Amino acid sequence: MVTSQALQGTNWTGVMLGLLDSGKREMEFAKGEVIYSQGQTSDAVFFLTKGKVRLSVLSKTGKEAILGILTKGDFFGEGCLAGQPRRVGSASAVVAVTLIRVERATLVQALHENHPLSEVFLAQLLARNIAFEEDICDQLFNHSEKRLARALLKLARFGQDPAQSTGHAISPKLSQEALAEMIGTTRSRVNFFMNKFRRLGLIEYNGEIVVHAELLTDVVLSD
Repeated sequence: MVTSQALQGTNWTGVMLGLLDSGKREMEFAKGEVIYSQGQTSDAVFFLTKGKVRLSVLSKTGKEAILGILTKGDFFGEGCLAGQPRRVGSASAVVAVTLIRVERATLVQALHENHPLSEVFLAQLLARNIAFEEDICDQLFNHSEKRLARALLKLARFGQDPAQSTGHAISPKLSQEALAEMIGTTRSRVNFFMNKFRRLGLIEYNGEIVVHAELLTDVVLSD
């Protein structure tokens, strides 16, 4: 049985996946490829090891809403653990993606047999749900400039590496079109704000996006 100490830190998913001898397989998806679609059978959980995944939902009228963008170390599709028979949303690759698909029965057994593992999994799930709620509030109440700033900070994983005090690079690279989709605006608006952030020294943007901490205080925390 894995200990709580072994599950500390950012590689808890790697430790967990190492416990599974069967019921899992590695999968790769190209940029734009659909991992699963809304309405499909919900029978597995996915753990992202490389790339970025977009979660979205489509209304009956055909309007799409982006629920979140996930990065390395995140998981998705966990609705099956609560008895969800069909996917209530879709997942697609923002860039080239590598992930581990774990069968529902395999993960349920692992969580049942290892209490430290289930505690960490639950804590990660709650933390992500809180982040999703914040994103929804962001979409409802904040203007597009602040939404873009928050998205850049999240993609750069600010606050997750205390040892890193300089600029945080966003990897893999994201296009302005992808950023526009994430925050619900147009590419031209994203381009306008990216140029503004660069002029103010809040980001570096020359092929690779490097985000500086000043973006948080100058844009996100200012009103």
